[in-house]
Amino acid sequence: MRLTLRVWRQKNADAPGAMSTYEVDGFSPDMSFLEMLDTLNEELILGGDDPVAFDHDCREGICGACSLVINGDAHGPERTTTCQLHMRSFSDGDTIDIEPWRASAFPVVKDLVVDRSAFDRIIQSGGYITAPTGAAPEAHATAVPKPAADTAFEHAECIGCGACVAACPNGSAMLFTSAKVVHLNSLPQGAPERASRVLDMVGQMDAEGFGGCTNTGACATACPKGIPLFSITTMNREFVRAARKGR
Repeated sequence: MRLTLRVWRQKNADAPGAMSTYEVDGFSPDMSFLEMLDTLNEELILGGDDPVAFDHDCREGICGACSLVINGDAHGPERTTTCQLHMRSFSDGDTIDIEPWRASAFPVVKDLVVDRSAFDRIIQSGGYITAPTGAAPEAHATAVPKPAADTAFEHAECIGCGACVAACPNGSAMLFTSAKVVHLNSLPQGAPERASRVLDMVGQMDAEGFGGCTNTGACATACPKGIPLFSITTMNREFVRAARKGR
């Protein structure tokens, strides 16, 4: 495959960035998108140029580290993570634009790498449960209804990749935050912090500078794990209930 790659290059958060164009050849359709970038970087290094910085880790669609906007779509043209996107999704001779997540709460570190620690702070603000110390409780001591377990597991699939933020025209983190809130609030173990959790996590989300939700649905469409849009509605109801009770 012969491709024209237009890649965002930016030395650091304070430096201006711009798209750089690379004409490359010899890619296999069976390569993953990240393997294609590895090959590009090998050519750049051999030519004495600085390789393109991009996030990656497990390369198995599990960790959510591979955060790229490809031709305007978070993670590319298929509903999957970037590491699981393959070059057969493109055609020989294509021009591919590769950019970082675009959100004020995700500042660029270098090239395609962004700082997503805002997500960590949202989780830290309320993503815990009260648990007694001492011996571990018996596994079946707390009965969990099947519907509650199913809801918790569905929302626990969120990998925190940030595609929802990148896809949202407002840069909102509502889908991510609601996934974390609904995951824990659905279980009896999360009941003691149920009210404070939703208030604290939504408050931290707003403090991080994410935009507001206007229900465009782009977040759920881009989510590689299929977190449902109704989780935002569920979280909003939890928030109103908690605000009325004052925690």
